[in-house]
Amino acid sequence: MSIEALIFDVDGTLADTEELHRSAFNQAFERLQLGWQWSRAEYRELLKITGGKERITAYLQQQPLASARQRAVLARVPEIHAEKTALYTAMVQAGHLTLRPGVARLLQEARQGGIRLAIASTTTAANIDALLHATLGADGLDLFDVIACGDQVRHKKPAPDIYALALDTLGVPAERAVALEDSSNGLRSAVAAGLWTLITPTYWTEGDDFAAAGLVLPHLGDAEHPLPPGQPGLPAGAAWLAMDELLRLAAPQRPFNEVHALYMAPPRSLAVAAPQGGSRSGPAEPGPRTPLECQVPRSVAEDH
Repeated sequence: MSIEALIFDVDGTLADTEELHRSAFNQAFERLQLGWQWSRAEYRELLKITGGKERITAYLQQQPLASARQRAVLARVPEIHAEKTALYTAMVQAGHLTLRPGVARLLQEARQGGIRLAIASTTTAANIDALLHATLGADGLDLFDVIACGDQVRHKKPAPDIYALALDTLGVPAERAVALEDSSNGLRSAVAAGLWTLITPTYWTEGDDFAAAGLVLPHLGDAEHPLPPGQPGLPAGAAWLAMDELLRLAAPQRPFNEVHALYMAPPRSLAVAAPQGGSRSGPAEPGPRTPLECQVPRSVAEDH
C-alpha cells in the first residue's frame, strides 16, 4: 500500500497564525469594551483549549465577576467571536501572513505526484478561505479535495473526529494518509484517527509532547529556508523534506503474514458526528466548491 493523501492542520501548520489571532482577539475585546488583554504568555496557555469560543468562555470563567455579570458576558461570546473573526480575516486579506517555509513547495510536489490534499482544522471556514486566498491566490481552495473545519463534528481536537471526517470524505483509509500538525492536541487527534503524523512546532507549541509523532521537524524547509543540518530521520545534508522522502517515511509496512497483519491493524476511529445534512462516505465529488462552506451547509458555526 502507498500514501494517497496529505491532511493539513491550518493554524500553526500552514502558517504561523497565532500572533495574528491574538491581536484580533485583543482588538475585539477593546472594541467591545471588555477590558481584557491577552499577553503572549497568557495566549500560549489558552491555546491548550481548542476553539475560539471555547477559549473565550474558559478565560471568562476564570475572571472574578459577579454571577449576573458573568452570565451577561457569556451570552455575548458569539458576538465577541464574530467581531474577532472579522478583524482577523481583514488582517489576513491585507497580507499580514505568509505560509511557513516549505509549505508551498510540498503542496506543489504533492499535486504533481498525484497525492490528494485535504484540511482538517477546528478553525472557521472564513479564516481558511482568507488564508488560502491571501497566500496561494484565487486557486488556493482548488488545491484541496476536502476541507473539514469549524463545527462539522461534535468533538474537537484532541478527539479524532475532524480527521475521521476528512478521511471519510476523501474515501481514503488512515494507513494511506499522512497528517501534518504543529501541536500536541493536533497530534493526539491525528494519531487517534490512525494517521502517521508529521509535526512542525512553532513558538506557541514548543515543549509539547510529540512522542507519538512519526517525525518532528522545525519546519518543512525550502531553498530560501533550509533545515538546520542533522535532522533526525532525514538523509544527511537534506535541506528540506522532499515529497518522496515523506512518502518513504510514512509508507505503511506490509505484513509478513496474517498474524502479523492483525498486530499491524490501525486503531478504529471514534464515532464522528455527521456533517449537517447527513453523513458522507466515499470520495468527494469533483467540481467547484463554494469557498466558505467547508463541504457542509453555510449554517455551520465558525470557530477559531
